[in-house]
Amino acid sequence: MDLIQQAKESLQQNMEQFLKNFSHVPDERLHWRPAPEAKSALEVAAHTACHMARFAAMIGEKRLPQPENLEVLLESWRKEEAAVESRIQMEEILRNGAAVVVAALDSLTVEDLGLTLDSGMGWTLPMTRLVELPGWHITLHLGQIDYLQTCWGDLQIYV
Repeated sequence: MDLIQQAKESLQQNMEQFLKNFSHVPDERLHWRPAPEAKSALEVAAHTACHMARFAAMIGEKRLPQPENLEVLLESWRKEEAAVESRIQMEEILRNGAAVVVAALDSLTVEDLGLTLDSGMGWTLPMTRLVELPGWHITLHLGQIDYLQTCWGDLQIYV
């Protein structure tokens, strides 16, 4: 199986597992935080969902974001994520974003996979790693949702 196909399958599988686990977050716990400065389950999910379009842009443009001001970029991302107010809205953003990631992956050539992208901040990222990031990113945040569930006593494993 080639890298692009693996990335698409990982994205799809990880997204479905994320949504399955997130579906077990009770409505009354969507905004619950284990500490005042911690993220809630909906905030984690919104971040996960909104990042799909960001990954799609990086893959499709074959370019990492190179903001003049990183804090301004991060603040715009925080505002975008804060605008996600419901489970339904988050899932729509996640699924739509995943579809855009798949389209971006499908646009890549074999030569594109040999690229190394410069961040402009002193580090680089091989395209082969970037194509894997959307699925991996979802898995990372699935762990956060799972942890929040354990904080309120839900020790069930949703497989």
